[in-house]
Amino acid sequence: MNTEKERIAIERLKAFEPDEGYYLCYSGGKDSDTIRILADIAGIKYECHNNHTTVDAPETVYYIRQVMSKYGERVREVDEDGAITYRYGTQGFVHIPKKSMWDLIAEKNMPPTRLVRYCCSELKEKGGKGRLKVTGVRWAESNKRKNNRSLVDIDKKKRTLKAAEELGAEYEEKKHSVSLNLDNNENRRLVEHCYRTDNTLVNPIIDWTDEDVWDFLHHYGCESNPMYKCGKKRIGCIGCPMQSSNGMKADFAKYPKYRDAYLRAFAKMLENNDRKGINHNYFTSPERVMRWWLGENPDQVTIDDWLQEREEI
Repeated sequence: MNTEKERIAIERLKAFEPDEGYYLCYSGGKDSDTIRILADIAGIKYECHNNHTTVDAPETVYYIRQVMSKYGERVREVDEDGAITYRYGTQGFVHIPKKSMWDLIAEKNMPPTRLVRYCCSELKEKGGKGRLKVTGVRWAESNKRKNNRSLVDIDKKKRTLKAAEELGAEYEEKKHSVSLNLDNNENRRLVEHCYRTDNTLVNPIIDWTDEDVWDFLHHYGCESNPMYKCGKKRIGCIGCPMQSSNGMKADFAKYPKYRDAYLRAFAKMLENNDRKGINHNYFTSPERVMRWWLGENPDQVTIDDWLQEREEI
């Protein structure tokens, strides 16, 4: 195990720890387990939050419950807006979305795609407003993350740039955010300045490799999500379009009830458009939508065709 990387990650967590504790983003994957265990080792204050996507694999759902149960007894809570949260003790939280994936498909007039990933913003990335978030984002996961993510990422670019200049903090300007690669005193002050009003993320294992993660988890006896033992390299939603079409087909072969649920959502989507007087030029049935989604494009429909129809609604 790379003890030096572990030491640095712990120092990073301690360096930016807010008084009220971190909002730790937990998905049930190996990287989430790593930051959760690191937070415990570091002895920092944090809350572990999971956003239930409604299309997580059953194995993932049960594993998350198992992890959360370590924080205490489960209590169902409903806020004044009707949002449901399952609280485990005082530290674990599972948030249930008001709109499921099936609701969103009908509302958005299309399935989620690699280019239109409304599912992530609606189902996975909400919550933690005004809190300093910890994530398990790593450069090794993708080139896009390597190009756009750093130790600390702060949204609201214009305001953050102004604050960075005033504080003399070291930063790198990204397309939509400001990234801090060095955790010096000025950067820490910038985080304190921005995180209550902006979306600020701390990524303590940003430079870890897959081998680093697995060595760490094995060293601390974390069995991790059972989906990895089934051959999954990454844990995601059933039918996630970010995987290959073969991966999507494998998901539906293993979980046919989820495939049926997607088909029902596609049917509702088409029905909604019929009621609005929208003429679907390409699809006459949920099955044809599914074929397009899986890469079996019967009408050579492009993503632009979908987007144009959405604009007409």
